[in-house]
Amino acid sequence: MVITRLVQSQPALILEDRKRYLVVTDLHIGFENRLVANDIHIDPKEIISETVQNLEKIIESEKPDSLVLLGDVKSSVESISKTEWNAVPRFFEIGKKIETIVIPGNHDGNIQKLVPDWVTMSSSLGLVIGDTLLTHGHVMPSENLSRINKIVMGHIHPVYFHEGSVLDGQRVWISIKAEKSQIFPSTTGDIEIIIVPSFNKHFYSTFKRSYKRSISPIINAIKTPKYAKIVTLDGSIIGNESIMSCVL
Repeated sequence: MVITRLVQSQPALILEDRKRYLVVTDLHIGFENRLVANDIHIDPKEIISETVQNLEKIIESEKPDSLVLLGDVKSSVESISKTEWNAVPRFFEIGKKIETIVIPGNHDGNIQKLVPDWVTMSSSLGLVIGDTLLTHGHVMPSENLSRINKIVMGHIHPVYFHEGSVLDGQRVWISIKAEKSQIFPSTTGDIEIIIVPSFNKHFYSTFKRSYKRSISPIINAIKTPKYAKIVTLDGSIIGNESIMSCVL
């Protein structure tokens, strides 16, 4: 049985089966381009360096066998920006130190042109490990995967919004338990869905005036969750399904 646990104080998850996987999502490399119009300049090299250093610290402490990127490695949707042509391959140098697997997201159009030979590309439908589906979250899983009991996804960039709260604007984890038939109509039982927060700590803070939730068909399919748990990066439980509107 697959075991999942949150990495303390980090937007990263450890999944353990026969191997140990470090799972992160939504790096959005190249998002800096959107800031130039507002005279905000961030050096992509500094962002890449910071991202790699943070990942290397987690890899050193957790000692995973593989790194899984749950999509939206880059920021532009279909095209590849000049920044991404330079920055994404620079980021993928990390794949020389640890087996790295990319599950493409909706922002990863043409990313195969940027992926070196030492990095593995998975299908955008996701990767199944044991009883768990790892997927970006922008497409519905196939009915052929109905045997799974857990989905680990990104795409949503969950952030807690509550004006006046000291936690307002903080990245959070979401864990949802629901009837599996809402995802796989031919199947009974329960399914757990874990939504991983964005690894890019700058993404919300630089766009908060125009920040919009990403829409996931997986989450939209869950009309009546059995329960939910909202957890901060430091592991504090701050709410249940009653505050879902503050994070989704």
